[in-house]
Amino acid sequence: MSRMIVRFRVTGRVQGVGYRAFVFAKARELGVGGWVANCPDGSVRGVAEVLSESLSLWREALLSGPPGARVETLESEEGGPMDLPPAERTEFRIERDCP
Repeated sequence: MSRMIVRFRVTGRVQGVGYRAFVFAKARELGVGGWVANCPDGSVRGVAEVLSESLSLWREALLSGPPGARVETLESEEGGPMDLPPAERTEFRIERDCP
């Protein structure tokens, strides 16, 4: 099973609606490591290490969000697994603000 790094940015109504908690729960469900954070411009950004077999489920989750969210755009960029520090490969966390 290969793992991929996905850097993502989601715009729309994604702050104040439980979007980060939703992403956190999906990450735990899919065995995704990384982080998610609110950004000052109103978007949500993050980095995730996802099994290639779960990539489509991960994207679907980012696009759907929780009830009350309205995703307008999902920008994502895929990279190799060496881009994420080893400690972040197995854990997923919610950051208060964009790092």
